[in-house]
Formats: sequence, structure tokens, C-alpha cells
Amino acid sequence: MASAKVPMLGKTTKASLPAGIFEEEFNESLVHEAARADLNARRQGTASSLTRGEVAMTGAKAWKQKGTGRARVGALSAGHRRGGGPAFGPKPRHYTFKVNRKARRKALRAALSVHASRGSVAVLPAGAFAEPATKEAAAQLAKWAPKLPVLVVLSEDELGAAKSFRNIPRVRVSPADAIGVADVIGSRSLLVSEAALETLEARTVAEVTRIGAATTAPAATTATAASSDDDAGGEEE
Repeated sequence: MASAKVPMLGKTTKASLPAGIFEEEFNESLVHEAARADLNARRQGTASSLTRGEVAMTGAKAWKQKGTGRARVGALSAGHRRGGGPAFGPKPRHYTFKVNRKARRKALRAALSVHASRGSVAVLPAGAFAEPATKEAAAQLAKWAPKLPVLVVLSEDELGAAKSFRNIPRVRVSPADAIGVADVIGSRSLLVSEAALETLEARTVAEVTRIGAATTAPAATTATAASSDDDAGGEEE
């Protein structure tokens, strides 16, 4: 089953999008969670500050305890003093959190379906840009007239197309097996190659099909075993 027709870059014909990927109902909370997980996973988490026990500070008392008329003074490495260690400063940590596999796939399908419903998707024909041609790629994009920024999703083998689009302003190229929900919803237009469509379908749909087949397989095996027992019983009689 195929969804609505979308433009094919550089051609007058239309292309069909797989309905299993581009007809998912939008779930705002699920997409938000998956996008936040994608962005958090990109954070290095290497920010670090010295605590009051780690700063290079003298251990000498600033002034004597009594007789000056001033308040008692503690360690000069305290956070409220100049040169002291900040209170509750950052330390190296990770920001990642888990999103279930089925939830990630559903969120990616929902994000892709938004572009399909808005008509902001185009398909790059197979074999296009076998050799790098940035000028031609820019001309074809201008003819399509997408809203910027544009995300170009390609397969790993389409190096010529990747080199053709990567130097165009406000156009980002990404392999199909690496894009996340944050990449899709962060772009106003989406250009997907035919080879990348197969990869996206394998990432979001094929696994669900395999899981369903594995679930029904034991039932079929049980039925076969039962019929074999019946046959054996008939022979004994």
C-alpha cells in the first residue's frame, strides 16, 4: 500500500511513499520524548568546575579569631569568596535516558508523517548524482522550492549525491540509518532518496513485521504437532 504522491527531484513524475512509514498518527508527547532523548545523547557532558576542596587556595586563616571587631572568618576556598570553589558547580555526567525501541520507531514514523501531511517531502531518484554536481543539485532544489532548512536523507552508498548537497547553504545531509526524530522535526523540508526509503522502512516497519511473524510461529508449530499426534493415534487404532 502506498501513500500520497510526492514530487521526484529532477523529474516530472511523482513518487509514492510507503504508507507504513508516512501514515503514522502524530503523538506529540512521544515525539517530544524521542527528540529530547536524541538531543541529550549528543551532549558531551564534560563541563567541570573545582569544588572548594580542589581549588588552589591557602589554608591559612585570613585574620585572627578574636580582637579585630570583625566577624569570624572560615576557609577562603568557600564558594562565596573570590577564587573559591563554586557551590553546586557542574561535574562530568551523562544526559542520556532510555526510550523504548517501539516508542522510538513510532516517534520516527510520526515525525516523517508530519512532512508527508504537509507536502514537504520529495524523493531523489535512484542513481542520481553518480558524480558530485553541486550546481545541478542547487538548481534542482531551487526548482522544487522547498522551505529551508532541508534535510537530505541518503544511503551510505550515495556518496556522489552527498557531496552534491552538502555544500548548499541550509541543507543538511544525513545517512538514513543515523537520522533521529530531532533531525526530522528540526527541518522544514525533507528530501529522501529511493534507497534511503528502503533503509527507513527496515528501521521502522520491517522489525515489527518480524516480531509479529515470530509471535504467530509457535501457534503454527503447536497445530502441526497436534495433527502429527492425531495421525499417530489413528495408526495405533
